[in-house]
Amino acid sequence: MKDTTKLNADKLKAFLEDHKCTDVAVIDVAAECTWTECFIIATVSSVGHLKGVVHQIWDEFNELGLTVSNRHKAPDTSGWELIDCGDIVIHLMSSELREFYNLEKLWKATENLV
Repeated sequence: MKDTTKLNADKLKAFLEDHKCTDVAVIDVAAECTWTECFIIATVSSVGHLKGVVHQIWDEFNELGLTVSNRHKAPDTSGWELIDCGDIVIHLMSSELREFYNLEKLWKATENLV
């Protein structure tokens, strides 16, 4: 993972933790993936929490100079919001969806946690 990507991922992880997201994981997928360098996966407590975090995170993206490829006017109400920042892909998920999809295991990346 590039140094710039790691620095931005660390700042986004801190932002998510400061906004009460839990189990925030940064996973380096650069060796397994050609379209991004890392995933940030975080658990949100409710759809309202998800909407609030998505609303607040735009200022952080602007401050870091990150461009979002899939900007939506309103977050999905399914309990999972994917935000594609190019080298960083953020997954904000309810605990139920996170447990069901288990992205860490899917990408076999638990040993690559940054």
